[in-house]
Amino acid sequence: MTTWVEDAALGAGYEMSTIDLGDDPDGQGAIEATLVRATHAPDQRRGAVLYVHGFSDYFFQHELAEFWIERGYSFYALDLRKCGRSRREGQTAHYVSDLALYDVELDAALATVRAETNDAPVMLSGHSTGGLVLPLWLTRLQRRPGGAVGAGIAGLVLNSPWFDLQGAAWMRSIGTQAIRAVARVRPLDPIRLPHTDAYGSSLHMSAHGEWEYDVEWKPLSGFPITYGWLTAVRRGQSVLHKGHDIGVPSLVLHSTGSWFSRGFGDRVVGADAVLDVKQIARWAGCLGNEVTLRPIEGAKHDVFLSPAPARAAAYATIDAWLPSDSR
Repeated sequence: MTTWVEDAALGAGYEMSTIDLGDDPDGQGAIEATLVRATHAPDQRRGAVLYVHGFSDYFFQHELAEFWIERGYSFYALDLRKCGRSRREGQTAHYVSDLALYDVELDAALATVRAETNDAPVMLSGHSTGGLVLPLWLTRLQRRPGGAVGAGIAGLVLNSPWFDLQGAAWMRSIGTQAIRAVARVRPLDPIRLPHTDAYGSSLHMSAHGEWEYDVEWKPLSGFPITYGWLTAVRRGQSVLHKGHDIGVPSLVLHSTGSWFSRGFGDRVVGADAVLDVKQIARWAGCLGNEVTLRPIEGAKHDVFLSPAPARAAAYATIDAWLPSDSR
């Protein structure tokens, strides 16, 4: 039986439950994941949503939860191992040597969601790195009896998924090989990258944004990126690029443009300051035959933390994509 307590981060209306994952296969002690749920159930349940965050992130987007609940979906979100609520002292934030290791908490979270919602169909939702983790998980679910549909998955909504490495072309070839070589001997070493808080400053109320969240769990400049973790991401992206049928319809949302800057500026407000949106569009077809790609004018990297007009457009896009009885 799952034990729930009030979520200290979001307070009334949200509860959390710890998923014990045992000893870390990456050698950082006992690990756990955290499943969060909204306690206010929809008036008439049509399904459930399981949300997975990105890098230097955790679940705090209560507006997103309310959107799904209003449409008849019970809402759940998963803080992965070493992320947000799940990170423990001495653990490297977000570190994992293989994205497939997340299958353990994803399987456990899905089982809980299905049990609590009387096997209602589950819509998956992922942002950035979570938008890479979920399709890869679905490709592995497809190999099991019944596939993704048999596991109870109804669809996938991706918000600026990290389908390829941004930056110069050489980083996706020679650079990736160099990163992989270092990862073999010093996987936990941080990669030296230029400091930037442009995106974080565009979000948080303490700077230029409208959102309040824990900057210990989601720093304005992000957590250091390690050689081992980025190697795991690049390996996962390589698998994605081979093309798969994830077994369910997918909706991919992203900004209409990217703008990279080390510091905050007006152009950061309405663009993706983290990923190259052209790469998202290029690789979206690797999800299978039922892919809907929708650029959102004026959106940030997290489409659902964008200025109000872009958020409204994104929500309207989901409404149009959902089955008619879910609107």
